[in-house]
Amino acid sequence: MRRLWLVFSQAVTVALAVVFVLATLKPQWIGSPAGGAPVQLNISQGPAAVSSGASSSPGSFAPAARRASPSVVSVVTSVAADPKRKGGNPADPWFHRYFGDQEGPTGGTGSAVIVSPDGYLLTNNHVVENAGQIEIGLADGRRVAAKVIGTDPDSDLAVLKVALKDLPAITFGDADSLQVGDVVLAIGNPFNVGQTVTSGIVSAIGRTGLGLNTFENFIQTDAAINPGNSGGALVDATGQLLGINTAIYSRSGGSMGIGFAIPVSTARQVMEGLITEGVVTRGWIGVQPSDLTADMAESFKLKVDHGVLITGVLQDGPASAAGMQPGDVVLKVGTANVANTAQLLNAVAALKPLSAAVITVQRGEQTVNLTVKVAQRPKAKIASRKPAE
Repeated sequence: MRRLWLVFSQAVTVALAVVFVLATLKPQWIGSPAGGAPVQLNISQGPAAVSSGASSSPGSFAPAARRASPSVVSVVTSVAADPKRKGGNPADPWFHRYFGDQEGPTGGTGSAVIVSPDGYLLTNNHVVENAGQIEIGLADGRRVAAKVIGTDPDSDLAVLKVALKDLPAITFGDADSLQVGDVVLAIGNPFNVGQTVTSGIVSAIGRTGLGLNTFENFIQTDAAINPGNSGGALVDATGQLLGINTAIYSRSGGSMGIGFAIPVSTARQVMEGLITEGVVTRGWIGVQPSDLTADMAESFKLKVDHGVLITGVLQDGPASAAGMQPGDVVLKVGTANVANTAQLLNAVAALKPLSAAVITVQRGEQTVNLTVKVAQRPKAKIASRKPAE
């Protein structure tokens, strides 16, 4: 009996040792404690973790980033050094408002947005200005040369073209319906580190008077944008294009939460003009406007406290022919209300040359509707000259 017990004890000890070894080294050989399927641990890495079918956590902007990111490319330019070219003052806080020219006078980096499958891209004029060669880096790793189709310094926009087909073009959104507080994403190539996505909100709309462009109607955002983001995309929470990132206010050269983008409505108008006609045609009526202040309204005994005061009318110009007079206060261009000179400038510029537009003015105690035959805006002879409409 004693011998039998010794054999049994040794057998149990060996069996337990075998189970321990198997549980440690080959756990898949042992069924789950509940008798179900073997326990397995699967870890997804690399591209599978960010595929288009990947699920996102609640409140995540990953779907918007996945949708828009393939349409945003990097831009690297090479520029011949020009000893006569004057640089900005680094001490000026606005010196860093533009996002290109980070490699000195011989080159720069920026971003661009694919706007059509057949190779058209939208970017800023200052990104490609004076560029000798332009290289585009796509999100999939391909690099290709690009050529300039056209530029519009007045809006700081440019259209590029690459010899590729079936590109992932971005979807245009509705910038006119934007509200302060809406969530936006900025996508670009900051500091040439590679494609980067940042998030924020719309801080303000219709920003003017910044002295950046002739035509200003900026979307302001606190989404982090830095040097190299210029020409990149500002998109909504679904990945649709709202604007082209253009400038920042910075005392350090980096993001301080004040960035500006050109609305997609303006960008589209410029893009279509450059692609179809090679130039951007804008409306012009031949007046000299001035912002209406409360003091001016009281001094001239005007019956309105908003609008744009007409201080001069070009003889034989479109506005003169329609009966507009100095002292009139423009309230509307078509259906668009105008409260300052910048809004009047943009509203008139958006009119099609040779078309007829109804412009509402306040003249004394009367509200008058004038039908103006719009002319084409002449090219400015002096860049620093105060714009006239």
